[in-house]
Amino acid sequence: QVQVVESGGGLVKPGGSLRLSCVTSALTWDDYALGWFRRAPGKEREGVSCFNTYYNKTYYADSVKGRFAISVDKSKKTVYLQMNSLKPDDTAVYYCAADVYDLGPCRPADYDYWGQGTQVTVSD
Repeated sequence: QVQVVESGGGLVKPGGSLRLSCVTSALTWDDYALGWFRRAPGKEREGVSCFNTYYNKTYYADSVKGRFAISVDKSKKTVYLQMNSLKPDDTAVYYCAADVYDLGPCRPADYDYWGQGTQVTVSD
């Protein structure tokens, strides 16, 4: 069983910041792909940011470049998503996902292991 557990969502005003955390046992593997995805109301799940040790590359969706940052702390088995300058369009359920590799980049279909999701709401 692969553990994937997100936390850190909440309500924040436009321009504010949040940091999401995801504890995952995938970080004990030699190679892994980790991703943050989101699903806004009425929209399909989309890749926000992903990291893949196989290609050693980090991906960011155009809509979040320069505002979001993915990072990993292997000692804590945790992947983070730092979200700055949040906008109402960032409102969504955010999911963490893991797998051995990601051919996408950052395609939801490439990931087999998902967390339960955490709600992020950006509103006045």
